Amino acid sequence: MSDFNPPFLVQSIRSVATAAMLLALTRTISDEETVKKMLADQGYRFVVTEVGGKSSLTEFQEKTTKAVIGAALNSGIIGKSATNYHALLHATDEAKRGIMVNVASSVSLAVKIAIVRDDSWIAVALFGDSALHPLTNHERAGLGVMHLGNG
Repeated sequence: MSDFNPPFLVQSIRSVATAAMLLALTRTISDEETVKKMLADQGYRFVVTEVGGKSSLTEFQEKTTKAVIGAALNSGIIGKSATNYHALLHATDEAKRGIMVNVASSVSLAVKIAIVRDDSWIAVALFGDSALHPLTNHERAGLGVMHLGNG
């Protein structure tokens, strides 16, 4: 019998996609810190941010894009290169499509954003709540993954 006893879920994290989604799903600071340690131990680079607002194109869409770019640049997840921006924006747009499916134009959204990368790939995961009224809250998730290219 082996003495190796990995932490819960550590063997499930096999890609930037699963890493990002797991990090976005955390609901407490303690759980977030646990997942961050697991990801760091596996060599992933990551950052977490949040965004909220109405689901209209001009509010939520723009806020999310700005939050993702700012968090990724400020944390050093990506550098200021066209290929890095391109990959990050494509992954973000893909994740936003998952959140925005069948959403009314006046719905309120509160979303946690996790960005995770390795040497070749970057993933953006969005997870949070949407509602037309506080009594109708329900959860939504979106995930986007893109190859970083040679930049």
